[in-house]
Amino acid sequence: METETRNKPNPQKPVDADQWNDWRWQMRSRLSSIDQLREYVNLTPSEEKGIKMATGRFPVALTPYFASLLDPNNPRCPLRKQVIPTAREHLVSPHEMVDPLGEDSHSPVPGIVHRYPDRVLLLPLNMCAAYCRYCTRSRWVGDENEIIFGPRLDAAIDYIRKNKKIRDCLISGGDPLLFSDRRLEELLTRLRSIPHLEFIRIGTRVPVFLPMRITDELVALMKKFQPLWVSIHFNHPKELTPEVKAACEKLADGGFPLGSQTVLLKGVNDRVEIIKKLAHELLKVRVRPYYLYQCDPVQGTAHFRTPISKGIEIIENMRGHTTGYAVPTFVVDAPGGGGKVPMMPNYVVSKEENVLTVRNYAGNIYQYHENDV
Repeated sequence: METETRNKPNPQKPVDADQWNDWRWQMRSRLSSIDQLREYVNLTPSEEKGIKMATGRFPVALTPYFASLLDPNNPRCPLRKQVIPTAREHLVSPHEMVDPLGEDSHSPVPGIVHRYPDRVLLLPLNMCAAYCRYCTRSRWVGDENEIIFGPRLDAAIDYIRKNKKIRDCLISGGDPLLFSDRRLEELLTRLRSIPHLEFIRIGTRVPVFLPMRITDELVALMKKFQPLWVSIHFNHPKELTPEVKAACEKLADGGFPLGSQTVLLKGVNDRVEIIKKLAHELLKVRVRPYYLYQCDPVQGTAHFRTPISKGIEIIENMRGHTTGYAVPTFVVDAPGGGGKVPMMPNYVVSKEENVLTVRNYAGNIYQYHENDV
């Protein structure tokens, strides 16, 4: 992992430690304009054009904390590429879609996506601490006036309550950890009151973009609603700063199982050594690498997508070469709403009658005789 550097903000606008470590100040101070971003980064002409063209479409916003991690002089910085658009974002390829996962067509009421029989996705707000430029929900996130507390949330909760086959609810968005403690407690209380809802998950990137949000008070609040699982979106080892590691440790100490969901991105993390290093750093802070996603074909993201063979190659060069806990499942979210489809290396060489010939991670050949079963 490269040596961590911090890009200091404009010295004419001093920030004391109390402000910097206040998550609400970080949210109020998010950077969205060219002038604001220039305080941290020497923007390229393509980045400036991308920012201008994003206005009114898919906004640019990132916390000062995350901006301080960007390489100010290198547009190939893996963190910078994730949050600052370029002109390429506005090129649309033939098979790209506005809603590649068909979420809108699987939404029986606003704020609910119901694709799998026993699971629902609840989207209670569409605000994020920063906006990833490859976002599957770029059609929707960023309109920060749209929060569904009120009648819309009532309808979403009522839908879950009436559908007794639903045992699992993933709360995502947007980012649910941007709710105030009071709002989050209200939401979790209402969900926990549903008898058949066994499993509640929170999908978040707040620990990466806004680690100061993971306060002792937040952890104490969430502990009241155990079992509660937390899926965190990590893409690169450079995201694991001391602040982020401390936030993960705090959540793990609170008793929450933590998983990581990573998107495979060209020029960001599409090398086995990067994904392996990320997995090892995550395990050190008790975060289990869970999914490695093929980048969805959302409009304007062709420059991020790799061939599917790249993801399979990465998994093949991890399986057997590191602990099994470090190896995520590589999946394609089938366009149109087909759900997650695992993509794996083929270890079966042949099958004849009751003999299965397989190869291991090192390429050695073995036979398994099924006639003993």
